[in-house]
Amino acid sequence: MPIAVDQCTPTDAERLRSAVAAANLPTLLMVLYQLTGERRWLTDPFRPTRTKGMSDHDLGGFDDDVQHRIREAAVEAVLTWNAGTPAAVPAPSGDLLLEMMRTCVGEPVPAEYEPMMAREMGFAQGPARRPQGGGAAADFSVVVIGAGVSGLTAARALRDAGISHVVLEKNQQVGGTWLENRYPGCGVDTPSYLYSFSFFPRQWSTHFGKRDEVVGYVQEMARQLDLLGSIRFGTEVVAASYDEGSRQWTVAARDEHGREHTYVANAVITAVGQLNRPKMPNLPGQESFRGPLFHSARWPEGLDVRGKRIAVIGTGASAMQIVPAIADEVAHLTVVQRSPQWAAPNANYFRPVGDDVHWLMENVPYYHEWYRFRLAWTFTDKVHPSLQIDPEWPHPERAVNAVNDVHREFFTRYLRQQLEGREDLQAKALPQYPPFGKRMLIDNGWFATLRRPNVHLVTDGVTEVTETGFRTAAGEEYEADVIVFATGFEAQRLLHPLDLRGRSGRSIRETWGEDDAQAHLGITTPGFPNLFFLYGPNTNLGHGGSYIWIAECQVRYVIDLICTMIERRIGAVECRPEVNEAYNRRVDEAHDAMIWSHPGMETWYRNPQGRVVTNAPWRVVDYSRMTEAADLSDFIVEPCDDTDDTASTADPLGVRVFGSAAEVVAAKGDFLGRSDWVVVDEDRIRQFADATGDHHWLHLDHARAAEGPFGATIAHGFLTLALIAEFAPQVVRFEGSDMGVNYGLNRVRFPAPVPAGGRIRAAAELVDAVEIDGGVQVVMRYTVELQGSDKPVCVAEHVNRRYFGA
Repeated sequence: MPIAVDQCTPTDAERLRSAVAAANLPTLLMVLYQLTGERRWLTDPFRPTRTKGMSDHDLGGFDDDVQHRIREAAVEAVLTWNAGTPAAVPAPSGDLLLEMMRTCVGEPVPAEYEPMMAREMGFAQGPARRPQGGGAAADFSVVVIGAGVSGLTAARALRDAGISHVVLEKNQQVGGTWLENRYPGCGVDTPSYLYSFSFFPRQWSTHFGKRDEVVGYVQEMARQLDLLGSIRFGTEVVAASYDEGSRQWTVAARDEHGREHTYVANAVITAVGQLNRPKMPNLPGQESFRGPLFHSARWPEGLDVRGKRIAVIGTGASAMQIVPAIADEVAHLTVVQRSPQWAAPNANYFRPVGDDVHWLMENVPYYHEWYRFRLAWTFTDKVHPSLQIDPEWPHPERAVNAVNDVHREFFTRYLRQQLEGREDLQAKALPQYPPFGKRMLIDNGWFATLRRPNVHLVTDGVTEVTETGFRTAAGEEYEADVIVFATGFEAQRLLHPLDLRGRSGRSIRETWGEDDAQAHLGITTPGFPNLFFLYGPNTNLGHGGSYIWIAECQVRYVIDLICTMIERRIGAVECRPEVNEAYNRRVDEAHDAMIWSHPGMETWYRNPQGRVVTNAPWRVVDYSRMTEAADLSDFIVEPCDDTDDTASTADPLGVRVFGSAAEVVAAKGDFLGRSDWVVVDEDRIRQFADATGDHHWLHLDHARAAEGPFGATIAHGFLTLALIAEFAPQVVRFEGSDMGVNYGLNRVRFPAPVPAGGRIRAAAELVDAVEIDGGVQVVMRYTVELQGSDKPVCVAEHVNRRYFGA
């Protein structure tokens, strides 16, 4: 568990010294800088070299003397902090954080990663999204389908937002695909400290978590965060339909006893995933086989393979874990390879995480955050540029660009080394398509297992199952006591076999077809109001990384949209067809330029028509930015039928209007409204950028802000207190010059550069309101959002202003 940096406890110096000896030095350097503020730790000779491959690069490329100096300084810095000296740089941001990130990994990191990582590392935390307006959230209900990683992430967010919900889970426990897959060797191929919820860290026993620990972690999270009470276990959803009159969904489910149950809700979140329904071949003779025959995701509990002849059909991720795990127990193992796979070496795959590392995570401030950042960079977007097709590359038959060709040479050399002396296996196991064209796997002893005398690799397809084994296309027969189909999942048939019906009773299958799902951001699709997908189409990470990270992005977006619905009394939101079409056109165009469109292989990423259905073409940082907040203009919006227009009204921009000071007091805690997007005056942006050299700043001109109308105010750099001044003049006048001029609001710095002609919008919340001296004193929170930026910027918070009744 990462330590709270403001909670110091006495530390045993010798224990600290022992733990530091096992530390990752690039990580430790960032800790050193944050604790001391001494810039020498960011310069030579203390700059780590670049990490090669997927190693932790613990020593950072430093010689013995520099290693010793870093460790000794770290011990001193931590002891000083522990004695009560606060960290010199507790929350780095902007250019400083970017410099630290680049130093930590020893290579360039684009500036656009700074806002995402500042939030991820806890250096720039924003308040959790909750509906503004008191009890309105209690009237809105949500059904979540599935209690795996995505469903639990949604349940936590809904609970924290105070939104009524129920989670329907077909199994008797939480865990999703990790609960159902229990085959030997099952585990993650993403580092454990990266494959973790940002809000629930764990001290992992191994660098790559195995199935039992992953399931235990997910279940512990649900238990400790008190999520189990909202889950209906043993309840499988079979259908859901939308009623246009009531703007509600009716969800039909069946429990383990066959009893039917109905749930009615304002919105439905599907969290069934892409890898939840096994893809089982239908071969002649399957029913005649005398022994156990099953899909790897349905491994029989208690199955004893010792001394038996086992056939594993498939060589994908599951097979690559199963085969090495059972090879030394079985009498004979026949592996049927449909196509060879690239596999990367990783020395940490089976290595336990030592007690010293656990101690560092628990006792040294910032260590966990920086260690996780290094994993995030190494295992996610770092490889993304190498997956782009270079149309000028002269050897497309073997790679898609020069860097990809270097990867091919490295992985080929590794494969030949592992299978040295076995030219027959080299010929069978060496892929003929570019690396990363299919899912990159981690070598967990796969090549060494293929060399075993009791293991035989077959490359001919299976055409028939017999009573005692199977027959191949070459006419060869192989005997087996057990047949395991490691043949993947129905990933292209998203939401199968759910019967989902939206407007006019149209089913999701009619809309998508059997294998061509399309959704805006992978989350929402036209014709299905108030229906949101988690792990939907084009959200799988093909280039590496943690799906948990993506799930948190998707949930943030969905919760933001639901909160907006509650705040504005919106009955239905439906993705606009043109928005969905434009987004998926961008997805397809991006994929056309990526490795997964390479014609030299088959992959479950593509449907039979060749369209990539499962994978996102985006980097993690791109998708994080896209899902920062929902843009209501992307949706067709229908108001609630019961909206009370006499209590408060809304102008065309959606801003709440009050008729009296008493209404202002009654609205304490409410969200007041958000403007439309408007274009910022180009001259004002250019002048300020030229003067400062920094395009992240926007100047708020108070003199121009006092001019109406509302839109023109924004066009010159909107001062958000005009929300009330412009639209509720009947409440009042301002006292004296209390217009915000003296509140330091002249400038706002956005996470992303402000482009000339860029668009901004403003929002306001009424944090507090009390009657005083015959009027109202309020605390407001004003934000301005730059379109395309990662997050809104709070330009004023807890600023008291006095209003007087008319």
